[in-house]
Amino acid sequence: MEWLKENAQAISAIGSILTLFVWVFYAQLLYNGYARQRRPRIIINRGKGVGLEALCLISNMSNEAIYVQHLVAVLHTKERSYELDIVEYQQQGNEEDEASYRTHQGPLNSGDYLHIQSFNSTLERLTEYWDIGQDVLRQSDVQLEIRVIAIYGPEDMPIGASRHFKLNYTTEPVGQLIPTRVDTQRMNSRRDRKRVLEWAKNIELHKAR
Repeated sequence: MEWLKENAQAISAIGSILTLFVWVFYAQLLYNGYARQRRPRIIINRGKGVGLEALCLISNMSNEAIYVQHLVAVLHTKERSYELDIVEYQQQGNEEDEASYRTHQGPLNSGDYLHIQSFNSTLERLTEYWDIGQDVLRQSDVQLEIRVIAIYGPEDMPIGASRHFKLNYTTEPVGQLIPTRVDTQRMNSRRDRKRVLEWAKNIELHKAR
């Protein structure tokens, strides 16, 4: 007891420091949970099959709505990469009818999804725009990448998502899409967002030409 009395101030100081560490630990846990809930999450997946006629689905699994700014399809071949902004499209019907014009650009609420037509339609748009032959598509290691460029909440820097699908024509005449990764690549870090911003700038520069 005398020892406790003599060292009461030191013990009290140590107890205060330990209590502070406990509060900091719990505050960090609470912040990590909050940050995880606030972190945007966009999923790119196939719907209605695994072939080229499967629908390309874009799902917003974030806690808040996102604004889809650009949807980009990129065909990666051995020689080079071909990219095309596919956020705008022509609805099936009379091509001369302006009412058939549509866009995927706009807000997407939390838990909602949209489909950007089939993967085959996207490939057809790419090959027609860049005049790519079928022999190029049937080469080995050809991949189709789908990119999403979006705005999340009040944040200034855009967020992004990307997923690669390997083209496999061994199951002719349908063909298959094989994801190269199990999940969609999230591009939420500051470094990734700078890269996404460059994507958006390149698209706008291409449109201005």
